Amino acid sequence: MDKLVAMQVFVAVVDGGSQSAAAQALDLSRPVVSRYLAELEAWAGARLMHRTTRRLSLTPAGEQTLPRCREMLAMAQDLRRTVTAPEGTPQGLLRITVSTSFAQAQLARLITAFVQRHPAVAVDLLVLDRAVNLVDERIDLALRITNDLDPNLIARRLTVCRSAVCAAPAYLQRHGTPQQPEELGLHNCLTHSYFGKSLWHFERDGQPLSVAVAGNLSANEATTLLQAACAGAGVAMLPTYLAAPLLRAGTLVALLPTATPRNLSLYAVYSSRKHMTAALRSLLDFLAEQLGPEPDWDQPAAAATAVAATGPR
Repeated sequence: MDKLVAMQVFVAVVDGGSQSAAAQALDLSRPVVSRYLAELEAWAGARLMHRTTRRLSLTPAGEQTLPRCREMLAMAQDLRRTVTAPEGTPQGLLRITVSTSFAQAQLARLITAFVQRHPAVAVDLLVLDRAVNLVDERIDLALRITNDLDPNLIARRLTVCRSAVCAAPAYLQRHGTPQQPEELGLHNCLTHSYFGKSLWHFERDGQPLSVAVAGNLSANEATTLLQAACAGAGVAMLPTYLAAPLLRAGTLVALLPTATPRNLSLYAVYSSRKHMTAALRSLLDFLAEQLGPEPDWDQPAAAATAVAATGPR
């Protein structure tokens, strides 16, 4: 039995909803599809599908087998690209993990531009608001916003990540506008569950300053806090890569003119320099080039240039 073909048939049956649909998609006869399914079940040692005259459904063993078959087929396709592509050409699959807010606000457009430049590269984007184990989850690259890196990982700084304390005009009309960080204790502060849950960090007159904050809403990702701030729920400390367009439009108002939220850095984190592929090396260089030491989102509106609008630099 060709196990890869059997896996392809199994996946096609699941995706198509029937053996007939899989047979048509793969240009096989229905008896051949049935034979491949039976042989895969015999090899796996378990029944993978419940078959009735009306529909197919996965058994518990099938539920476990399906994602592994998809993974094996993706690896086979990646190997085929590797063999056929010219040496040194960026190609193959890159698995990237990134926070929800940065993925939606910035990375999606950057990755789009990158794969247009390198069409032999495929990207699997894992959008999570938690740090993952790069080795256990087979991650090629993690984008992390922090000043505290794991010393066991290799990192390349891509750009600065600034924040802004802001609120909607409607909230400020009801509750007043804080001028100093110490006044935040009088306001409903929208906090991130993992970062600055109870303390916000600033720099004022060259000195660090930490202020206790509290409020009736917290969330584990910044996009939700942004939406709540726009709705007038309270004061939020938001990354400028997310909030800058709304600050420019006046939907949100930047506060605390005498204090600056502590800057963080955006890092590209990976597990090994020795085994870096051409695709990963090209992506690192591309991101560093596009983001630069002063990212577009922190530039005045007239100078800001989106990759999606102009193409790669």
